[in-house]
Amino acid sequence: MKRTLQSGFMLFILVVHLIPFYLLINLSFKPSKDTSSKWQPADTFYWDNFANAWNKAHIDKAIMSNLIVTVFTIVLVVLLGAFAAYPLARHRTKWNSFVYGLSISCLIVPALTILVPLYKFVVDIGGMNHYWATILIQVTFSLPLTIFLLTGFMGNVPKELDEAGLIDGCSRYAIFFRIILPLLKPIVATIVIVIGVQVWNDYQFSVFFLQKPNVQTIPVALSMFISQFHSNINWVAAGCLIGMMPLTLTYLFLQKYFIKGMADGAVKG
Repeated sequence: MKRTLQSGFMLFILVVHLIPFYLLINLSFKPSKDTSSKWQPADTFYWDNFANAWNKAHIDKAIMSNLIVTVFTIVLVVLLGAFAAYPLARHRTKWNSFVYGLSISCLIVPALTILVPLYKFVVDIGGMNHYWATILIQVTFSLPLTIFLLTGFMGNVPKELDEAGLIDGCSRYAIFFRIILPLLKPIVATIVIVIGVQVWNDYQFSVFFLQKPNVQTIPVALSMFISQFHSNINWVAAGCLIGMMPLTLTYLFLQKYFIKGMADGAVKG
C-alpha cells in the first residue's frame, strides 16, 4: 500500500511537471487563427510558427547574444568563484568566515531592489547595449551561489593533497590548477547548469541593458510578440522551443555530474 501511494505521488508530480511542456509544444504547432482550447491537441503540425518566430524576432542574433553573455558569465563565475573558494575552504580563519558569510548574505538581496542605481551606473560608464556590462552584472549576482557551492565542495577535498603537493615542490598556484581544479568537475557541471539556466533565461537585466535589436537576448526578442494591442502566443511558444534546445543539450551532456555536484557542494559551508 505504501509503495502504491509513493508511486501515485511520483506520477502526480511527473504529470504536473509535464503539463507546461505539453502546452508549450501544443501551442507552438497551432496556427494563430486556431481559437480552440490550448488543451486540445493540434489537428496538424503548423511549422510556420517556427519560421515566423525565427525571422520576426531574429532568433539567430538573439541566440548569439545569449551564447556570448552566458558563456562569458559562466567562465568568469567559475574562475573567480574557484579563486575565492579555495582560501575560504582551506583556511578557516575568523576573517575568512566573515568574508564567506558576507558573500552568502548577498543571496538574500533581490536584484530588483538596486536596479535603479544600477541602471544609472551602467549609463554613466557607457555600458548600455554592450555585452560586457551585462556580463559583469550577471557575474556579480551569480558569484555568491557559486562561492557557496565551491567552498562546500572544496571542504570535502582532503587537505593531504595540498600537503603532498607542497612536499613535491608545487607552489600554491600549481596545487590549485593541477590538483584541486581537476577535482571540481562535478560541482563545475552543476554551476554551469544552474547559472547557465539563470543567465540564459534572464529578462530583468537584458530588457534594461540590451535594448537594441542587434544585441537583444531571446527573452527580450520574444517579448515583442506580446503587447497591449497584439499577442501571438503561438510564435512565442515556437521561439521558446527553439531557445531551450541549447540548454537541453547542455543538461543532457552534464547530467551525470549534476546531482553529485549539488549533493557534495551543499554538505559543508
